Amino acid sequence: MFVKMWMTQEVITVDQDTPILEARNLMKENCIRRLPVLKHGQLAGMVTEGDIQEAGPSDANSLNMWELNYLLAKTCVKDVMTRRADLSVISPDDAVENAALIMRERKVSGLPVMDHDQLVGIITESDLFKILLNALGVFKEGARLTLALPNEPDALAPVLGLFKKHGIHVLSTITSENHQQTVNGDDHTNVVVLRIDGYEYQPIVEDLKKNGVCILDARN
Repeated sequence: MFVKMWMTQEVITVDQDTPILEARNLMKENCIRRLPVLKHGQLAGMVTEGDIQEAGPSDANSLNMWELNYLLAKTCVKDVMTRRADLSVISPDDAVENAALIMRERKVSGLPVMDHDQLVGIITESDLFKILLNALGVFKEGARLTLALPNEPDALAPVLGLFKKHGIHVLSTITSENHQQTVNGDDHTNVVVLRIDGYEYQPIVEDLKKNGVCILDARN
């Protein structure tokens, strides 16, 4: 999957000279936590809720309320934003896992999506959650089976063959290394989560067990 498949294309932006109070209200009205900042139509940076909160008064501030409001009204987005030179961006043709990796490594929750010098979208941690839920088939009706398989080539092939024998449609498959527990004394296993069409999973579970497949969980 690619970034362009999941990014928000209708991006809400602000000009760099926008007062931070106006930017904060815009975030509240649209239930978002970050805004790409433009200068003459080009990406100049990114401002977040956190940036604006940090620009507010501290407990040790000696200014009175009128002085604080005046200061905040005069403070513009460009004064608190992360500037373009320090901003992590991504291409619409990049893989979504690359976006997730960048967010994790840079400790950011959203990335502007740039096609050359043009802002074409934004992808956020919320989009990544949607991708995970979609990959796990959460929005599709059916049963969920979790298996432990050897970390070997083609270990999944005979399992899928059994599903085919039972006429069961596998809606989604997710495979991950087993990081949390030893299965049957073996650390070298993969955890495979399959979402299947229909709720009657007991016959296929019994057949899998007969063929030596370790079932970690089965539920609707």
